[in-house]
Amino acid sequence: MKKLLIGTGVVVAVLLLVGFIFRGQLAMWVGGQLIKPGHTFAQQAPAAAPDYTQDVFWAALPGREDDADYVLAGATPDRQQQAAVDVFFIHPTTYFSNDAWNQPLPHPETDTITRENVLRSQASAFNHCCRIYAPFYRQATLYAFFDDSGSGDQALELAYADVRAAFNHYLQHFNQGRPFILASHSQGSRHGDLLVRDMIAGRPLQQQLVAAYLVGYSLDGNNGLEICTGPSATGCQLLWNTVPADTPELFSNTETACVNPLNWQPDDTYAGFDANLGAAGFGADTLEPGVADARCVDGLLQVSAVQSDNFSSQFLDGGNYHIYDYGFYYSNIRANASQRVDAFLQTAAP
Repeated sequence: MKKLLIGTGVVVAVLLLVGFIFRGQLAMWVGGQLIKPGHTFAQQAPAAAPDYTQDVFWAALPGREDDADYVLAGATPDRQQQAAVDVFFIHPTTYFSNDAWNQPLPHPETDTITRENVLRSQASAFNHCCRIYAPFYRQATLYAFFDDSGSGDQALELAYADVRAAFNHYLQHFNQGRPFILASHSQGSRHGDLLVRDMIAGRPLQQQLVAAYLVGYSLDGNNGLEICTGPSATGCQLLWNTVPADTPELFSNTETACVNPLNWQPDDTYAGFDANLGAAGFGADTLEPGVADARCVDGLLQVSAVQSDNFSSQFLDGGNYHIYDYGFYYSNIRANASQRVDAFLQTAAP
């Protein structure tokens, strides 16, 4: 029963989040009322801030066993212990409660979703190239994205303050001057975009940045980093939001940036199914090649068809593939992260 409730909550939550990201107004309003906190942000003190000196506040650390270590059958091996590069990974929204504007820490049900659904299907894509650091943070509850009272904005700012504190702790205690990748999804990419703007772009830290994978959020790329223009470019950012090719026009947003994760080009060049090295569904044990194609159109990453029965979840008018932003292109992301790391290390070599 618990698994059923968690699964139902995830589906409803993703429906709502996708509705926000792509402006499906009716779905946003109807579903949003189900998870609206019954108080303002100011009326309830947030839970205590995480202490990032304690391992319990990290969803993934390279020196211990966790779900970011997961390797699907057919994938390249986990090489975190030998890696010369780190990944700082910011997880998407996994807190769907109306009990508070921000997730308390720890929160066993939410933390389980973060570990089993996100670390295994997203963050693990980087365990071949890099050591993975992924903080828990007092993420904003899903309704924060629909709120227009100001409470949602305050909740998101609190969440970002935690992410920034975790990143500062990572830099001061773990990084030791190593190159790093910044990777994120959905709400996490909202925070990652701000990290780039506030701490990385145009600062000495940019010299350590291999690339920023800021996936699954409507971003225009104007945070100070260039958009990546090829599979080996470094010091740049990669952005995309995945939708079916017949997505209604209302979802289009020509102000957002899009890089195709099958050919790594920021234009409308089509990449076919044969370019897809392997997709990873939720709970999958093996990779499936050729599941999805890709083309950037009007700021969105369009998929003409899904050649598998294991990726059937679609939302809103015409469907939506937000939950598969990483999953459809898992092996391509895995291979590309290693390619960019190699290019960065070769350039940095004396």
